[in-house]
Amino acid sequence: MSQISPNDGFVFITGAGSGLGRALSAELVKAGFTVVGAGRRHSALAETAAMLGDKFQPVVLDVSDARATQHVFAERIKANGPLAILINNAAVYPHRDILDETPDSFAKTIQINLGGVFNCSHAALQDMAPRGFGRILNVASMADIDPLPCSAAYSVSKGAVTILTRAMVADLGDRFPGIAIGDWLPGMLQTSMGIPNGLQPEKAAKWGAKLARMNDPSLNGAVFEMGAEILPVRGLRGKIKDFLLMRKRKPRQI
Repeated sequence: MSQISPNDGFVFITGAGSGLGRALSAELVKAGFTVVGAGRRHSALAETAAMLGDKFQPVVLDVSDARATQHVFAERIKANGPLAILINNAAVYPHRDILDETPDSFAKTIQINLGGVFNCSHAALQDMAPRGFGRILNVASMADIDPLPCSAAYSVSKGAVTILTRAMVADLGDRFPGIAIGDWLPGMLQTSMGIPNGLQPEKAAKWGAKLARMNDPSLNGAVFEMGAEILPVRGLRGKIKDFLLMRKRKPRQI
């Protein structure tokens, strides 16, 4: 399988000020890419920039602001050339009981976690679609399958992101096979949004960075959890066909 290289363009990562976003930025800078790292906190982005050097370009951005997002992407594409990889990592996880949520607070979480993915993907595709090349990787979650208490807005928004991924593949997959769009579940991490005994984000980022660099049309719509592919559930007809053709599906490993 071929890989996307720094010669193909730069990388845009959201939520790059800390945690997984910072770790993903470090991995891709190490691989030679110019990384534009977006986040809402200037101080956190400055820390990441101090760690990673000139290959990391910090930009303060609220991804829920569609107009600002379009402007930032256009500006960075003009400065850096083609955009090769977008990793939609930014998210918020407000711990609120459903009785403590308000329509405004619920909508704000949706605007960031779902609207941000749409805004950034739409902006990235303005460059990727005319070239017919690029990679969009959405950081996903199992929260929609088994929501934890006090996580209604987060669970709904992250579940909707997986639907958005499939919708983008349905719209673009046949016309632009060179633009691979998929989901990646990094696992439970030891971050401010994760759990105390979770996986170190630096370890998860090694999988995510490798997955983001994979250049293969068959990755369109693929879902990976940590370092392995989650195969789609097959119906009875598909299972019978696999049996008759003696096909054994094997999940890909990163």
